Amino acid sequence: MLTGHFYYIRDEYFRDFQDEKLMSNKEISQGQAHDRPCFYAFEDKKTGLFWLIPISSQVEKYEAIYDKKVAKYKRCDTLVFAEVLGYKKVFLLQNMCPISQQYIKNEYCNKAGEAVKVKFSVEKEIIKKAKRILAMHRKGIGLIFPDVIHLEKLLVDCKCKLNKIYQATISVEYTLSRKVSNSSSGL
Repeated sequence: MLTGHFYYIRDEYFRDFQDEKLMSNKEISQGQAHDRPCFYAFEDKKTGLFWLIPISSQVEKYEAIYDKKVAKYKRCDTLVFAEVLGYKKVFLLQNMCPISQQYIKNEYCNKAGEAVKVKFSVEKEIIKKAKRILAMHRKGIGLIFPDVIHLEKLLVDCKCKLNKIYQATISVEYTLSRKVSNSSSGL
């Protein structure tokens, strides 16, 4: 996974981390399930997890919400409007969630198979606002709909358990390889 790239989430994420405020994984369009929403990723270097921000094409709906927030609070950091593949989209920072790489289904690519990205200035704005609202959320100001603090703790705990299992496996493999080495050398 890379910061600034877009991804789709595996269904297992929604089964393993049930939160009714997470955006649903499959959107039905013209009677068929599609991989939606698409999520914009940025890395949290402290935890090694990534944060995913869903994007939406429902720009008019969110422009109205944005305008109301700006009228009331004089700013709105939970929604960012930007072009993705030449179309205006909205980044729903209020719906972001933490994730580990094992729950990523695939990367969002254009028709030429290249990773979809946004302009660097947009990337900076999104990440700056996301970090700001996450910090505020950690202080008890509920700006993010899903229970991301709980989800983050579960993912970090899971990552720690996997690391311990990995280290134990490496240790066993090392011990076995030494025994094989010692027995073959006649010791």
